[in-house]
Amino acid sequence: MSEYRIASRYSKSLIDLAVEKNQLEDIKSDMELLSKVCKENREFVLMLNNPILESVKKAAIIRAVFKDKVQEMTSLFFDIVSRKHRESVLPEMAKVFKQLYNEHKGIITAEVTTTFKLDDSLRSEVIKIVKEISGKEVELNEKVDEALVGGFLIRVGDKQIDETIQSKLNDLKRELTHNQYIKQI
Repeated sequence: MSEYRIASRYSKSLIDLAVEKNQLEDIKSDMELLSKVCKENREFVLMLNNPILESVKKAAIIRAVFKDKVQEMTSLFFDIVSRKHRESVLPEMAKVFKQLYNEHKGIITAEVTTTFKLDDSLRSEVIKIVKEISGKEVELNEKVDEALVGGFLIRVGDKQIDETIQSKLNDLKRELTHNQYIKQI
């Protein structure tokens, strides 16, 4: 079974239980902490993926890392994952949980790429544009790409708004070559 499918099943169960027990926000914070630990600590992820290290030892390390930092439900979830020998899928479970949480709350993730860091007014404007398009609450991920000549690029799911200068130049080039081709005919 693929890692994504495994992560989806476990994350779906966790989110359903969190909603049922009215602990969704707390569990979301715990999963964000897990994601942060995985991103910032390569050794932790390598430990999770180590096939030689026994699940009992992995579970002890996970408990030690997250002791007094996560809810009891999350701690029990980590124990179940360890008993099923699925520790290597924990980072993916954190990602999938975030996606499921956003779906549950009606939040859409958008990514904006610009040549500079957005200030508050521009950030608000981008969020407003995405809200109008999607009709949902927006979580904005910002990227700075100095290779862009200027303008911006917004991605929401599989849709894209490309208002970069490079895109405009490519459009102009296509139009000019198309017009030149038509004149030759």
